[in-house]
Amino acid sequence: MLLITIVAVVSVFLLRFLLWGEIGNLIVKMLISTFRFRDWEAHTVYQLMIRNNLDMILFLVILIFLVILFRFSVSWFTKYFDEISSGMDKLTEGSAADITLAPELDFMEKKLNQIKDNLEKQQKAALEAEQRKNDLVVYLAHDIKTPLTSVIGYLSLLDEAPDMPSEQKAKYVGITLEKAYRLEQLINEFFEITRFNLQTIVLSKEEIKLLFMLEQMADEFYPMLAPQGKQVTVKVPDALTLWGDADKLARVFNNILKNAIAYSYEDSVIDISAREQDEDIVITFTNQGNPIPPEKLQTIFEKFFRLDTSRSTITGGAGLGLAIAQEIVNAHGGNIFVQSNSEKTVFTVVLPQK
Repeated sequence: MLLITIVAVVSVFLLRFLLWGEIGNLIVKMLISTFRFRDWEAHTVYQLMIRNNLDMILFLVILIFLVILFRFSVSWFTKYFDEISSGMDKLTEGSAADITLAPELDFMEKKLNQIKDNLEKQQKAALEAEQRKNDLVVYLAHDIKTPLTSVIGYLSLLDEAPDMPSEQKAKYVGITLEKAYRLEQLINEFFEITRFNLQTIVLSKEEIKLLFMLEQMADEFYPMLAPQGKQVTVKVPDALTLWGDADKLARVFNNILKNAIAYSYEDSVIDISAREQDEDIVITFTNQGNPIPPEKLQTIFEKFFRLDTSRSTITGGAGLGLAIAQEIVNAHGGNIFVQSNSEKTVFTVVLPQK
């Protein structure tokens, strides 16, 4: 565009020079040959019609050029706007084809294709999360039915046989109570799915003594550990503290430990340790078990993801534990990640000390 303008300006000055020279002579000769003017008459006409109005002629030439230039510019820009509009249409329509624009719009083409790829990834992730959620709802509905059927069956037996021996009655009541607790747990899992939204999480921070919190948590899991011969060791300096929401961080550690127990070998030891690193606190949970496949390491913190899809909700949760843990850690300004190799899996939580 700048080159065209420069050429036009040069052309105007060249035209002005020529009208005073060779072109002027040609015009005089043309008047003599065409209209049979005498020499002085042709020069007079040239003087009156052209030379005296040279500025006006040049102005008209410039004006015509500007009109043509404007028309060309509008057409040029319109073509590019049409291309961008077409690319945006493909973006909104969800077309699988890549967006292609003119070479001059290469930067815009890359940006639109990047947006397209991001939208496709988000859509795919949303669909996968929705599918996992729907699958979990089906599993929960099925698993809720099982203990509910047992509760109804045992209560019916107790109702139909009021003279049942005390020992047998106590056995049935114990089984019914166990099934009722399991039913309560499944219902809580179901509501966890429906209300899962931690984007507006509010933290109530206080000073936390890590050793006390982690030892207390390990003791609470003893009933789950003992039948499988598993143990938990806690190695945390006595004076190590951090500033955070105690209830929510307890949930983080609880979810990680529960996962470690579920996927560790029998008669193995789960190690929990913590240390200072610069201005952060690093907490690690290490368990011996089958390694997590690399492709699953990328999605292990996603909502409704379950490492072992063959496990029912009787043996596993709704796949929200690690996703919730990540949300809480992020809300504290920290980070959580997992490494798995050689039958050892390590979950690491990094939290700011203050």
